[in-house]
Amino acid sequence: MVDQFVGTWKMTLSENFDEYMKAIGVGLATRQMGNVIKPKFIISVGEGVISMKTQSTFKSTEIKFKLDEEFEEKTADDRLTKTIVSFNNGKLVQKQTWDGKSTTLERVLESGKLITTCIAGDVVAVRTYEREA
Repeated sequence: MVDQFVGTWKMTLSENFDEYMKAIGVGLATRQMGNVIKPKFIISVGEGVISMKTQSTFKSTEIKFKLDEEFEEKTADDRLTKTIVSFNNGKLVQKQTWDGKSTTLERVLESGKLITTCIAGDVVAVRTYEREA
């Protein structure tokens, strides 16, 4: 079911990401880096475990998980979250909670592109990725 997401993706567009980072409490220095880097996003699946890697010159992270099972995640901005990822209606939905706060990242394929919508309260950012050849 998530097989269509498998591959290496390069970010090509980022909209409203600074406001999103502010909404989840990311500090200025990290936001400045987060606004200029264009990370690769790599999804793989093996033996029922999904791996999502984000690679950039600033910082790289990887999470491994099974769908619908909560796990601890250390995010690129050093938040320690309780995270659960589900697959609903063609979307990979990642919910993070920490310190009484929460955010949702929804990933969907549209016209061959991976669209990630980052939602924190009423703040929405959209990041667009294209598959690497």
